[in-house]
Amino acid sequence: MKRKALFIINPISGGKRKDQVPSLIREILDHTQFEATIVYTERAMHGSDLAKNAIGNYEYVIAVGGDGTVNEIASAIVGTDIALGIIPFGSGNGLARFLGIPMDTAKSIETINAELVETIDSAKLNGQWFFNLAGMGFDAHIAEVFSHDKKRGFFAYVKSSLQEISNYKAQTYYLNIDGVDYMREAFMLSVANSSQFGNNAHVSPCASVQDGLLDVCIIKQFPMWRFIEMGIRMFAKTAHKSRYVEIIRGKNITIKRHADGPVHLDGEPQMMGPEVNIQIVPGSLKIITGPGFKS
Repeated sequence: MKRKALFIINPISGGKRKDQVPSLIREILDHTQFEATIVYTERAMHGSDLAKNAIGNYEYVIAVGGDGTVNEIASAIVGTDIALGIIPFGSGNGLARFLGIPMDTAKSIETINAELVETIDSAKLNGQWFFNLAGMGFDAHIAEVFSHDKKRGFFAYVKSSLQEISNYKAQTYYLNIDGVDYMREAFMLSVANSSQFGNNAHVSPCASVQDGLLDVCIIKQFPMWRFIEMGIRMFAKTAHKSRYVEIIRGKNITIKRHADGPVHLDGEPQMMGPEVNIQIVPGSLKIITGPGFKS
């Protein structure tokens, strides 16, 4: 029997046109395997509503968008028998890249035909799901700034970072990771399920989405003249070897700071209070991976 697949297209994600996506789905998807339905999001959280309605009616839900779109749709189907697919159209596409899904639209549709389904971990922060990374500090600040920028993409993100970095100062964080207390001065805190922010910038190169653990990546304040070095380390997958980076793994994490501030979940920013609580939920999401995926 054919498997039913719902394609949910976010028309504005990543600032990229998606006019050709439906025709590529019709051309490349194996219609002897799948019965495809294509829908579009029309407002914030519409993707979540569409995905919820798919439960019990579809075997696959395919997110056509970036990490924010993936988060919205995955949050609706996590813990169900539906498998998530991704056709990447975001600015960074961190989770898709980690899973080995091609950035080329036609090739990413071919991965759906292959049906290489894995079960991966998910995580909750103050009751909200994330699947790639959550963060506080500088990256959350930049996510907030970037969300108001009309220009999208990697270079727009780098431009925002360069404009903001000289004025941003480390903050004090009080962490409890699996019952052990830590106090750290950090420029940035990333809680990583996968290894990377997106665009192949790896903050925690040894992270796995199938180990039942989260990597708490503490980026300490570093001299401005080391900014380029830190960037190179992320792209070279050696960030964890820097003396300015400390990684602590755990399952249950509490982070406290002195004031409210931005937090991002899979790149989508929001304001939160001084305390956040994070838990890993092992083996909770079925997802289509690329052929080269290695957890």
